[in-house]
Amino acid sequence: MTNLLLIEDEPGLTLTLTDLLTTEGYQLETIADGAAGFALACDKPFAAIILDVNLPNMNGFDVCRELRARGIRTPILMLTARGQLVDKVLGLKLGADDYLTKPFEPLELLARLEALLRRAPATAIELPDTFRFGAIVINFNATEVRFHHQLVEISAREFELLRYFVQRRGLTIPRRQLLRDVWGYDEEALTRTVDVHLGALRQKLEEDAKNPRHFLTVRGLGYKFVE
Repeated sequence: MTNLLLIEDEPGLTLTLTDLLTTEGYQLETIADGAAGFALACDKPFAAIILDVNLPNMNGFDVCRELRARGIRTPILMLTARGQLVDKVLGLKLGADDYLTKPFEPLELLARLEALLRRAPATAIELPDTFRFGAIVINFNATEVRFHHQLVEISAREFELLRYFVQRRGLTIPRRQLLRDVWGYDEEALTRTVDVHLGALRQKLEEDAKNPRHFLTVRGLGYKFVE
């Protein structure tokens, strides 16, 4: 399941989109206030944000601009009843990834949303040269990992998986997404590759591999890396 945020104050449209997106397998959080939606988007990671323009307390343009100003690169699909070209251009200039004018066909929203979600780098956090968590230090330039100051032997694929997790820290990532983005496998491939490599990272980088603190399994959903 992919976690989405819908910031929309029309109850009827919120209900329609909730039914549509949950039926398609998405996990959806909804909020009807612009300022509260902005705070939630800053506090919690989402795979994508569906953002209305006309919102109470903080309009969608301001929400989009402030999210981008804070360095939050979550894909944003803006919704609005406005049809003027200037509004569309403004939304895109402020950092929105796509723009949909009401009324719209549900299938078009799904297609645009899926296109945004396929752009995996858009959900990734920019990597520093060196990243620390717990007793681990990762040097991405030197492709080195140290645990309690000791150099860890790590395979190229394990390092790429580690990089991928760090870029998406805090996000729950389905197994199929890992197989596609890290290994290049078809999303429907049946393999325990992810489990094996994740187990290796736990053995090498967790204080207690049987009770991991950083590389977590989210039962029924996927995996999550937390600092």
